[in-house]
Order: sequence, then C-alpha cells, then structure tokens
Amino acid sequence: MDTEAQHTERDPSSDTEEGSRSARVPDDSGRASEDSASGPEESGGASSWRRTALVGGVFVTFLLLLSHFVIQPFLIPSRSMEPTLQVGDRILVNKLAYRFGSEPARGDVVVFDGTGSFVREQPAGNPVTGLLHDGAAALGLAEPDETDFVKRVVGVAGDRVVCCDKDGRLTVNGVPVQEWYVKLGDRPSSVPFDIVVPQDRLWVMGDHRSQSSDSRDHLGDPGGGMVPVDKVIGRADWIAWPFGRWSTVQETDAFDAVPAAPAGGHGAGAHG
Repeated sequence: MDTEAQHTERDPSSDTEEGSRSARVPDDSGRASEDSASGPEESGGASSWRRTALVGGVFVTFLLLLSHFVIQPFLIPSRSMEPTLQVGDRILVNKLAYRFGSEPARGDVVVFDGTGSFVREQPAGNPVTGLLHDGAAALGLAEPDETDFVKRVVGVAGDRVVCCDKDGRLTVNGVPVQEWYVKLGDRPSSVPFDIVVPQDRLWVMGDHRSQSSDSRDHLGDPGGGMVPVDKVIGRADWIAWPFGRWSTVQETDAFDAVPAAPAGGHGAGAHG
C-alpha cells in the first residue's frame, strides 16, 4: 500500500482565483468587498497639484525678487517717449545700472518715482489693493504706478540747460545738441527755459516734446522740476514686447560734445 502523500494536480488558474478571493475582505454585512484602488490615485493627484502650486509659487517669488532687485518690466501707457518707446511697449529696466557708484548720464532713458518732483505725496490707499497692483506691475501685467515716469536725461548735476538758441536748438553747457531722437515735427521745446541742475538732481524730458509732461511743466513747483537721483528706479535698456519691437533701447551720441559742468555749477545767474 502506497503511503506517500499524493500531490493533487490543480488548474493553474486556481491560484489566481484563490488569491483574488483572499483579497476580498468581508464587510460588516457579511458581503465581500474589494480594497479600493482609487485611494492611491486620488492621493497622487492631490500630491501633483501641491507640487504644481509649489513650483508656481517659487517661480512667481523668483520673478518678484528679480524685478525688485535686478530687472523690472514696465508697461508704456502714453506717447510721451515716441518714437523711442510706443504705447503698449513692455520695457525691461536695469535696476543694477546705478547701484555700484554709477549715476544717470545725459541721454539715458530712465524710469523714476516722481513723488515729490512731478506729483505730490498722496495719502495711503487700500494696502491690499496696492500690494496686488504692485505685484502685477512688477511682472509687467499692469500699468506702473501713477507716480512712475519714463523720460530721457538731458541735464545732470551742474549742467546749464537752455532752450532755445537762435537756431531753435537746446544747448547744454553752451553746446548745441542735435536731438535726433525727438519726434519728427516737434520743436526742442515750446517753453523757453534757462536752468542750472542742482547737485544730486536731473533735468529730464520726453522725446515726444509736444506730448510730454516733464521737467519743463514743473519749473514753478518746489524743486523746479528736477528729479532726485535717488528716486531713479533704473535705466530702460530693452524693449521686450511686442515681439516685433524686441530690441535694445538705442543709445545716443547727441551729448558727446557737451563738456562736463564746471565745478560748483554756473553760478547764480541762471534762472528757472
């Protein structure tokens, strides 16, 4: 009599069926229920959204830091700097241009805060609205603050700027300036002036002289229309948008022949 245990042959599919049955767990009602397979997928989806939100937050934070310290986009809302800058242009302002001892030079196109020179101090508004607007403006998605202006530097500390000479030209330190960047058809200025720029100040004008509210319009205001150097946000170096206008903001040699202002300025004879 054979006493060895006989191995029972089974259908290979029986292991699968048995494993499937073992994965079923009776619930409280006595019915078998399968472990939910949707849990891990839902968890993975939530994790993916969190990662996307985190990456997006880091990216926006990086852009805000970049715009605060290095390069800030600005939207051009007016015609005052035509033909150099046009309505709708988004320019990139180099905020490092004057951070390491350099100062604005004649011919530079600069963005500055006109508070105290071009506009009066305004009472504080809604801080939340202001913060949202500042963030959008920092990314170039909204118009800049009403206190921010873009103009061309025409006179720096000590310069005597006069308009106009007998040939209708603007002069700086007695030298006529050929302002090729001025809008075709515009005169250098319809408002005569003869000023000396104080220390740490700038005399600025728009390229579209007949459409620009600039230093000339504030001659009678406190400060005489001069912009403090420490109010300059940066130099407009690039036009980033629209794509068809992508370029650097062209430099000018119009002031190359202008001599440096004499030490101590030109005396008290000039007026504004």
